[in-house]
Amino acid sequence: MGATVTSPVRELVGAAAAAAGAATGAMAAATEEQIGEALAAIASALGAESAAILAANRADIEAGEGVLSKGSLDRLRLGSTRLEGIAAQVRALASLPALERVVGRRTLANGLELEERRVPVGVIGANYEARPNVTVDFATQLIKSRNAGVLRTGGASLRSAEALVDLAIGPGLAAAGLPPPAIQLVRTADREAAQALVSFPKEIPLVILRGSGEMTASLAREASRHGVRTLAHAEGGGVLYVHPGADPAMALRLIEGSLDRLGVCNRLNLLLVDETIWERFVPAAVSVLERLGITPSLPPHDHPIGYEWATDPARDATVTLAPAPGPAAAAGIANRETSGLAAGIVTADAAAAETFLGAYQGTAGFWNATTRWLDGYELTSAPETGINIDRVPGPRGPVTYRDLYLRQYVITGDGTQHR
Repeated sequence: MGATVTSPVRELVGAAAAAAGAATGAMAAATEEQIGEALAAIASALGAESAAILAANRADIEAGEGVLSKGSLDRLRLGSTRLEGIAAQVRALASLPALERVVGRRTLANGLELEERRVPVGVIGANYEARPNVTVDFATQLIKSRNAGVLRTGGASLRSAEALVDLAIGPGLAAAGLPPPAIQLVRTADREAAQALVSFPKEIPLVILRGSGEMTASLAREASRHGVRTLAHAEGGGVLYVHPGADPAMALRLIEGSLDRLGVCNRLNLLLVDETIWERFVPAAVSVLERLGITPSLPPHDHPIGYEWATDPARDATVTLAPAPGPAAAAGIANRETSGLAAGIVTADAAAAETFLGAYQGTAGFWNATTRWLDGYELTSAPETGINIDRVPGPRGPVTYRDLYLRQYVITGDGTQHR
């Protein structure tokens, strides 16, 4: 590996890593009362400082108009209702059980006492899209898990992120007697910062990556080159299969309910319709899509079946339609052609549903429900850092504070045990 080139941006990220690192001791030693106080203070500050936070967000929106897609602007926009919702989630997080430091104890056959503990990672990095709520999600989960962090958001939301860190997150930590520098924000829109974030293996050993698949894959490769571990949350796109046993009205409601937001990963992306009902169901589905301002992509397709529209700013208001010869085949299409985020079946036939769900290998399967429910807060009552779709051991699905720790074994003997 060649020497790492220094630059002002790399020095900025390095300084943030050092500041967060200096706070790891205090975070690891924080009491549960302090953690609760910090989160409660952050939630209160989101309300008390809402005018300034929303003003910063409006500046981001104004700068993005005419530049960002409709979906990107939707992700960027806060508004009072969304900000209140973020504060409510922080309060809910504060009320959830702490991560027990001691997971279990047992005595081995040789008399050694074995204790399994959870210990914080230390400093966790995060690179994510221009979504202000994610700044709060990451920060509060790091606090809840007693970690420090270095956050790098998309440049379009930098003003919003600065306001959230300076007016709510930092003061919330201080109110609980914890060091505000524990949560660092990389204060530059320069994309070089993302590359730098994954190049500090000792200072930032783990980086959570969110965003487009291409960008995240590139950063994951760069991280691997430097010996930095990553949790990638990139690919998305929900699949819905309409079985012959489906109530057509229910299926149409689920299609509409899956498209309330276009810029989120769990929206409807691929609509599979059983080939035996294709001719009679597709016209109704197309009518719903067109009423919503969504373009149906019908066969023959000039793109991969699982193409993720949410990451295509020019065509995010699109859904692919394709036929499937049955529930097992539909699950196979979802397995082969999509990211494996989420897929659902609409049917009154329990056997068909079991066939589909048994064959689907993705992160979450749904029966008569929209994939929009695949959300950490909805499923676990905790905000998520993202949804991990890796097909390897480790956290999979919504990743929350419960996953941000290291396992440690502590063994106690009496001096008589020998190998």
